[in-house]
Amino acid sequence: MSRGLWFAAGAGAGVWAMVRGRRVAEALTVDGMRDRVGAAVVGARILREEVAQGRADAEPAVRARVGGALQGAPRPELSAPPVAEPGRDTATSTPTSAGSATDPSTDTAARATSADRHHPGQEGS
Repeated sequence: MSRGLWFAAGAGAGVWAMVRGRRVAEALTVDGMRDRVGAAVVGARILREEVAQGRADAEPAVRARVGGALQGAPRPELSAPPVAEPGRDTATSTPTSAGSATDPSTDTAARATSADRHHPGQEGS
C-alpha cells in the first residue's frame, strides 16, 4: 500500500511540473509576451474606466459638500491677521501722534523688517 501511495504522489508531482514547465515556456515566447502585454493594456483600460465612473458618481456629492463655490457663488476670502505698519498703533490700527510718526520711505529699519516679513529667505534691501 505504501509503494502505491508514493508512486501516485510521484506521478502527480511529475504531471504538475510538466504542466508548469509548459506554461512558463509558452509565456516566454513572442506570442505569450504579446498576450501578456495585451492583457495588461486591457486591465489598464478597465481601471481607467472604473476610476472615471467612480469620479462621475462622486461628483454630485462633492458639489453638494462644497456648496455654491462651484456654481459661481463668491468665494470666501482668506483673512490674514493685521500686519503692524510703521507709525501705527497695533492695538487700534490708528496713526500715532503726528509728531512721532516715522516716514516709511526714510526709515531703513522699517524697510528691512518689511522686506524680511515678505521674503523670509532673503535679506532686506
